[in-house]
Amino acid sequence: MDSDEVVLRRAGESDAAGMADVWLRSFAAALPTVRRAHGDDAVRNWFSSVVVAQAESWVAVAGDRVVGILVLEGTELEQLYLDPSWRGRGLGNRFMALAKQRCPKGLDLWTFQINEPARRFYERHGFVAVERTDGLRNEEREPDIRCAWRPGR
Repeated sequence: MDSDEVVLRRAGESDAAGMADVWLRSFAAALPTVRRAHGDDAVRNWFSSVVVAQAESWVAVAGDRVVGILVLEGTELEQLYLDPSWRGRGLGNRFMALAKQRCPKGLDLWTFQINEPARRFYERHGFVAVERTDGLRNEEREPDIRCAWRPGR
């Protein structure tokens, strides 16, 4: 199955477990040296009680399986994670197009400084670094970067 056959749709309560699983697999694969601030059960609870319930959440579904997630809170791109087996297949580009469609005046996000692949992905999509921190603002205590995208730049 290729990216074009994957359905992007708003997430519902029944998607929370699949979203958490994608987040957990992706975080482990992309950020093996970053200390996770919360255990698996806490992450799953957070997706079901906070993310899906309170944020604009989207899923990429292949067959009956969640393979990607996008979470927006206003103009903040809070989460963009793909199942590791779906990286490099165009799904991230589809999510980014959706995010820009939903927030046409601009988007902001945070990513860890150590996450070079994510940083390159966001730069390809027109994001620029606007702030760097020593990591004291996030639960993982990992240096991060705030990036912004504004149309027409």
